[in-house]
Amino acid sequence: MTGRRRTRSTVLPLTTRPLTRAATAAAATVACASLVAGCGIIPGATGGSGGDPITVMTWAPIDSPATNKPGIPAFAQAYARWINDHGGLGGRKLKVLTCDDRNDSVGAAKCARRAVNENAVAVVGSYSQYSDSYFPPLESAGIPYIGGYGVTTAEFTSPLSYPVNGGQPVLLAGLGRELAARCGRVALVRPDSIVGDEQPSLLNAGLKAGGHPDATDLLAAEDATEYETPSRRALEQSARGSGKKGCVVPALGERTGTFMDSFRRARDSYPEVAAATVMGSVDQTAVDASGGQSGPYEGAYITGWYPVATDPRWDGMKQVISQQAFTDNRIDPADAGVQTTWIAYTIFRKVVESLGGGEVTRDSVRHALDDGLSVGTGGLTPTLRWAFEGKLAAVGFPRLVNTDVTLQVVRSGRLVAARKGFVDVTDTLKNADLN
Repeated sequence: MTGRRRTRSTVLPLTTRPLTRAATAAAATVACASLVAGCGIIPGATGGSGGDPITVMTWAPIDSPATNKPGIPAFAQAYARWINDHGGLGGRKLKVLTCDDRNDSVGAAKCARRAVNENAVAVVGSYSQYSDSYFPPLESAGIPYIGGYGVTTAEFTSPLSYPVNGGQPVLLAGLGRELAARCGRVALVRPDSIVGDEQPSLLNAGLKAGGHPDATDLLAAEDATEYETPSRRALEQSARGSGKKGCVVPALGERTGTFMDSFRRARDSYPEVAAATVMGSVDQTAVDASGGQSGPYEGAYITGWYPVATDPRWDGMKQVISQQAFTDNRIDPADAGVQTTWIAYTIFRKVVESLGGGEVTRDSVRHALDDGLSVGTGGLTPTLRWAFEGKLAAVGFPRLVNTDVTLQVVRSGRLVAARKGFVDVTDTLKNADLN
């Protein structure tokens, strides 16, 4: 079953006429330049001048019927308390505004307009599926978007976006590469949504790289309370054929756990079928909640952006949580959203330090990143440096600078590294058919 095609979430032009990715990005740049000579030197755009606090915003869906990421804004506030307890940024306090985008386009637009109106110099470490709604206000005001979750295409095309991971593209491409060698038939169960529409081509690019046929594409409601029908259909499709075990790939975000409840009940008739997925759809908490070693994730391969949560490279983030949010159960150090937010704020801190005590404005932050600043993250990612025409510009991802994934597996109920180091999926993505 193939879903209907939707308009991808890309940077919107300032006109209503459809544009290509390249033309859209160019229009955004021209529009930015036409606002004022500096694009960002506008009234209220200096959220960190002199001794004033440096103001940023972090948003995510908190109370919606579908995917929620409350740990992202909660960690951002904890980080602000921690950094301010340690002298602030260059002697200035960090003020973090948070916003619930409610997992809809209206909420996302409201959050972006609030960032503009309250003089945020950047949006840092956020999550939203509605880039068509939040990027236009940010671009008009010249506000950089640093370290979003990577859930939309526009995060890898907008000239004001500075992603820290490869988002959904690298996770699915990397997973496809791994499953090509391990699985017979593969069935993908993905959301019936704009974001879900791009998943098949990305997973299939990885499968193709390993000489494997395309996955069966199955749609499911993003906000369903049970998935008995799609889980049975996925099992039936992946169990066909002979030889290697079939594999089911649920990529339903927060609802993946709900799917796996249905999958476990239906799998008794299909013992030869395994599960595999991507980080963000599952973490250690989800594995524990599903039964650990006796649960449906045992033996499942999972691609992630970063090292496993037990890696000592996360000790700095865990220190922040321990000191500022020890009792806050919204913040899980194994959650990819929390981890991405830590990396995004690490980058923002280094950007401010690079300004050497100068004004911290939308303009100065953006220019520091555009002028070749290279940022290390303590080994959690490769050294990051953003250039608009990156190595994947030809396939529509000019801002995607981190093409590395990690491979993890559930063994004895624990998420552990399946292999050392990172896997680069640049070549795999170059072959993805995203048209």
